[in-house]
Amino acid sequence: MSPLSWVLPSGQVSFHYSKENQLLLTKKSEKGEKKQTTLADLCRSATPATCQLNPFLFNGHLQTAYTTVKNCDIPIYYKRRMFEADNAVYSGQFAIDFVVDPYEETDDDQRTDKDRKYTLPSGLPPRTVFFTEEEFAALPSDDNKPMLVLLHGLSGGSHEIYLRHVLSPIVGEGGWEACVVNSRGCAQTKISTGVLYNARATWDVRQAVKWLRKTFPNRPLFGIGFSLGANILANYLGEEGEACQLKAAVLVANPWNLEVSSLALQRSYLGLEAYSKTMGSSMKRLFEQHVEEVSKNPRVNVEEVRRITYLHEFDRALQGPTWGYPTETAYYRDASSVDSLFAIRIPFFTLQAEDDPISTKEALPYQEFSKTPYGVMCTTSWGGHLGWFEYGGGRWFVKPIANFLNKMAKEIDLSTPFVPENDILPGRMSSHSETAKDPDTAPKPNFNPMRRKLGMPLVP
Repeated sequence: MSPLSWVLPSGQVSFHYSKENQLLLTKKSEKGEKKQTTLADLCRSATPATCQLNPFLFNGHLQTAYTTVKNCDIPIYYKRRMFEADNAVYSGQFAIDFVVDPYEETDDDQRTDKDRKYTLPSGLPPRTVFFTEEEFAALPSDDNKPMLVLLHGLSGGSHEIYLRHVLSPIVGEGGWEACVVNSRGCAQTKISTGVLYNARATWDVRQAVKWLRKTFPNRPLFGIGFSLGANILANYLGEEGEACQLKAAVLVANPWNLEVSSLALQRSYLGLEAYSKTMGSSMKRLFEQHVEEVSKNPRVNVEEVRRITYLHEFDRALQGPTWGYPTETAYYRDASSVDSLFAIRIPFFTLQAEDDPISTKEALPYQEFSKTPYGVMCTTSWGGHLGWFEYGGGRWFVKPIANFLNKMAKEIDLSTPFVPENDILPGRMSSHSETAKDPDTAPKPNFNPMRRKLGMPLVP
C-alpha cells in the first residue's frame, strides 16, 4: 500500500445488481473443469475497493472542470477509413479510426483521402491519417485478439483524452485491437446529408460491428461507450438483444434518462450557465462546421440555431425538427436508454459517479439494475463527469474498465451461453403461487423496453 493511501481521501464504491437473479459466467479451464462465477463477483474483483482521487479536486464540479485542462499527453495513433451507410434510410458517411502502431508524422499527414471530400479544411485530429488503399486491403485477419469498439461523448471523437486513457493500457502490449466509431460530423469529418447524429443514432455502430465481425471472424468483440456514446451503445445493445455480436460492454457516465438529466442541468446556475452553455456552444460549433450541408435541410432554421445558448435549446432548434420530434423533451424521452437495459442480453458493466453534474444521480437506474441479471452498475461517491482524476494525473476509472475487459476476454469462456441463475428475463411478470392466493388470471401485458415513439426502421 502506498504511503499516500493513508492521507488521500477515499470515495465510496458501491455495486447495484440483481441479488435474486445473477448472471452466471463460465471460467476457462485447462483441465476441463467447469467453474462458474457471477457477473457481480467478476465486476467486484475488477474494481479497486477504494476510489482515492486528487484531494485538490474534492467534488464533482472540480473533477469535471479538470477534464478541460490539458495535463498529459497519451500518444495513441490512428488510421481512418470512411464508410458509406449501408441503408438508404440512414444515408451518409461516417469515420472509423483504427488504433495502429506509432508512425512518423509528416507534413502530408494532415491530409485527406485522394479526392479530399472527407475532411474539413483544418485537417485531421493529431496522430490521425487515412489508410492507403493497400493498408486497408491488408486489414482482414484470422487472429483471435480481443477487439474493442469505442463510442465517444457529445461532439467528441477518437482524439478525446479520456478515451486515450482507456486505450493506453490495453492496446499494444496489452494484446487488444481497437477502433473508434466517430459520430457523423465529429472528429473532423464532413457530413453528406442534412442531419447530424442524435442520442439514439445506433445505425453506424451496428454497421461497424457487422463489418468487424466479417473482417475479423475470430476476434471476440467488446464495446465501450462514454457519456452520450454510452447512451447510444446501451440503445444499440437493447435493439440487438440476443442477436448482439458483442461479447460484453462497458458504459461510462451514461446520462440514462435524458429528460431528467436535462431538467437537472436547467435547475441550477452552474448546470445552466456552465455545463449546458458549454455543451450548447460545442454543438453550435459543430453545426457551423457543417452549416453548408445542414442548411439544405428544409426543416432547419439556421438563424434560430445560431441564436441558441444552451444545449436543450440546440436540441429544440435542430434535433427535434430534424428527426421529427415536436419538442426536445419528446426527443429525450424517446432517445433515453434507461429502459433499453431491460433488453440487453450480454454482460455489461456500468461506471457512474454520484456527484456527476451532467449524468446526474437522479437519472441513474438503481431500480432497473436490481431487475436485470445482465448488468452491474458501480457507483462512486466522487469523480465528476468522466473525471476520476487521481493525485499525480492518472484516472481511477481506467482500472476497473481495463480489469473487467481483460477478465471477460481472458478468463471467461465466451463460447458458453450466459445464463441467469433463475432464468427470469428482465420485464417478465412475477407470480407468487402460495396456496392462499387465487389463480393468476390478471392480464399479462408484454413489456417492450425498445418500443419507440418515432417510427424509425432499423438497419437489417
